Amino acid sequence: MNGARLRARLQAGESITMFTPHHASSGLAARLIELGADLVFVDCEHGTWSFEDVRETSQIVRSVGGAAIIRPHSHERPTIIRYLNAGADGIMVPMVDNAEQASAIVEAVRYALPSDYEKRLVIAMIETVEAIDNLDSIVAVEGIDVLFIGPGDLSQNMGFPPAPPFGEARPVEVQEKVAEAVGKIRSAGKVAGTLVTADELPGWLERGVQFFYIHSDPFLRRGITAVRQMLA
Repeated sequence: MNGARLRARLQAGESITMFTPHHASSGLAARLIELGADLVFVDCEHGTWSFEDVRETSQIVRSVGGAAIIRPHSHERPTIIRYLNAGADGIMVPMVDNAEQASAIVEAVRYALPSDYEKRLVIAMIETVEAIDNLDSIVAVEGIDVLFIGPGDLSQNMGFPPAPPFGEARPVEVQEKVAEAVGKIRSAGKVAGTLVTADELPGWLERGVQFFYIHSDPFLRRGITAVRQMLA
């Protein structure tokens, strides 16, 4: 599995990009890798991917040099184990609010893969104010490779819409909270990740973020809009 290679790159200080195909399509996932993405994000919390889709997509993505990161719908231990056994290169678990939850995720990974758990990347999603307040203890949990701040769910947790209008920035309060989380993670010597647009990426890179999740839809939207403008 490619999780160990990804971990080594992050530990060496490299940056990594993860794109989402949005659709349950192994062909589209592989094409994103061929076009330059390091990872594809297989979203089983909001998407329609089945366990068989996860198995097939993980294999095909690896065949073109990439890796597949799977997000389960919850912390449910059997589900995490099944995705790992289906071939996920990494697991990205939502709504990790405290160290106890982070430890349970690590234990599930090691139970599922007792002989080769180090070949998988383990990502904890920090998506609430509570989680940011608890980061000092969360970052101390051994076995979590990336602490990923989810700005959409964090926005909702803070009383804002999950996403700003297209082309606009998130509320300043949310940006400041994400920056606080990144600062705590970096101060602990851990790897920070977050969701960005192409415009936001340089700023977070300067702050020390290494793991970047990027939606593919904005690229399609800009490209289609440009064509429509030319036709008009």
